[in-house]
Amino acid sequence: MSVWIGAVMVGAVFFTSTLSGIFGMAGGLILLAILLSIMPVGTAIAVQGAIQIISNGSRAFLSRAFIDWRVLGTICLGLLTAGILLFILRYTPSLATVCIVIGLMPILVWIPRDWLALDASKPLHAFICGFVGGGLNLAVGVSGPTIDIFFIRTPMDRRKIVATKAATQVISHGAKVVFYWNATMVLTPGEWIAVLIAAPFAIGGANVGFWVLQRLSDANFKRWTRWIVTAVGIFYMSRGISLAFGA
Repeated sequence: MSVWIGAVMVGAVFFTSTLSGIFGMAGGLILLAILLSIMPVGTAIAVQGAIQIISNGSRAFLSRAFIDWRVLGTICLGLLTAGILLFILRYTPSLATVCIVIGLMPILVWIPRDWLALDASKPLHAFICGFVGGGLNLAVGVSGPTIDIFFIRTPMDRRKIVATKAATQVISHGAKVVFYWNATMVLTPGEWIAVLIAAPFAIGGANVGFWVLQRLSDANFKRWTRWIVTAVGIFYMSRGISLAFGA
């Protein structure tokens, strides 16, 4: 990895951690897109997971007073079930599949509330959130939009939403690193150093995002989340279709 690529990676980590600190998502989508352009699929997913553990971990720590532990525990049960199934199936990701699936995710945040009234505060819905969201995180590297549909319609306020989602993502990304551990063996010492250097920038970005979040209204928070995720989804879909058809 060249010095320039390392610098871009550090900058991307700070920017995407800030974005995630504000909206609780979107940052991971953008970071994965950057990593996929310079690393094999499995390796990019694992590295993104390692960085996101730090970013989400710092965000969860800053917001720890707002974490809903009951919801978190139920979501983790769903994640564990999905992980066991993927392990049994010996799942291996492809770049085109990853991009297309991620590109489809933004559709979920535009579904009218009356059509799909999901609420993470309900035990069954929380389990489904962990199973589907956690499974997608393992399968394609991100699951923010999927998890978001369980939170964006809940009566929880923005601070509890971001805190609980951050704690959920820490565990989910940790599972992802373990799932793709063998893929990280292709990383050179220089690439590992770049990941370590990026770590404090993930924390810094999370702190900046947390500061902005406190000054954002609930209405603007939910509206901007949808538009940002949609824009990123269009990018992924375009790349996935291009890869699938060999363009």
